[in-house]
Amino acid sequence: MRAVLVASFVLCAGGAAFAQNPPAPDPEAVASIKALGGNVMPLAQNDARLDVTLHLASQDVNDDVLAVVAKLQPVAWLNLANTKITDAGLQHLAGLKSLEKLHLEKTGIGDEGLAHLKELENLEYLNLYATKVTDAGLANLHGLTKLKRLYVWQSGVTPAGIEAFKQAVPECRVTGAVELKPAEPAKEEPKPEEPKPEEPKPEEPKPEEPKAEEAKAEEAPAN
Repeated sequence: MRAVLVASFVLCAGGAAFAQNPPAPDPEAVASIKALGGNVMPLAQNDARLDVTLHLASQDVNDDVLAVVAKLQPVAWLNLANTKITDAGLQHLAGLKSLEKLHLEKTGIGDEGLAHLKELENLEYLNLYATKVTDAGLANLHGLTKLKRLYVWQSGVTPAGIEAFKQAVPECRVTGAVELKPAEPAKEEPKPEEPKPEEPKPEEPKPEEPKAEEAKAEEAPAN
């Protein structure tokens, strides 16, 4: 019994240590990313999750590179803007459950690719600017309730598609042809002021009637 308790304690302690200090990323994968001109670095001094950037890579970044990225757990931020990745390559990102921010702008990504992202439940930011995504592809993201920012400017997404997405994820701010912000509670309109009663105008003074003596003098005939 004691041995079981000790073993349980070791497993719990080990699990806590793993959560606080995740294992170092695969050194070969890091070297491969850097050889392309990309970068891999911790998200913060006290946060070992990774920020992986490939948008400024000096060499072509294609689907094969995404297979390398998949080995770099845990990835929190990933920038693949302006790369040559395809819909098929996004299958390698399906397992990045810790991903919070993803840049896919100015790539050839379309509707089929977004189907690989629908399980990324921690995603908070997604940039699909200047991609081939349409309303049909955007429907794959209706379950990503943690999304706070979504960019679909210059894509195939229509205002109707944006509105449907907003119904599913009302807290997300969507930037498309028209920027749609999260719905705000309706404000009470101020009540119209009641008209003030008009003040009575002062009466105009009446002309004075001539005195009796003056009136008689005017009536007397001249000699």
